[in-house]
Amino acid sequence: MKVLISTCLLGVACKYSGGDNARPALVAALQAAGHELVPVCPEVYGGLPTPRTPAERIGSRVVTAAGADVTAQYRKGAEIALQLARLTGCRVAVLKANSPSCGHGTIYDGTFSGKKIPGSGVAAELLEQNGIAVYTDEDCAAALPF
Repeated sequence: MKVLISTCLLGVACKYSGGDNARPALVAALQAAGHELVPVCPEVYGGLPTPRTPAERIGSRVVTAAGADVTAQYRKGAEIALQLARLTGCRVAVLKANSPSCGHGTIYDGTFSGKKIPGSGVAAELLEQNGIAVYTDEDCAAALPF
């Protein structure tokens, strides 16, 4: 099965800080299960640079710590992620937990204090609304095999 996966989980330095969120054991488990991984970074696909100012979701908007509204870039990246999933036949996505783009079930609350609240990132929400099963790097292992 083809699985859409956050590029940062593969070790690519595309997260807001310029680093990565490499999860080699998770990637190895997905590959051992026979899955073909399709990398996606909705934030970069939406036109945001690396590194970039941290952003958090506040309701339907995404705002940076400096107060800039980057909702349009997050929506564009989410649409591109959905197109990529459709073009490649991905029915499952494994995305970075808590992210304003990729988080699923829990995201940061928009105060930049580290507090988490129930919710999903823009891309995760759009993918799920379109029938793609969304997991995070934190809950994916428990869901295998899929």
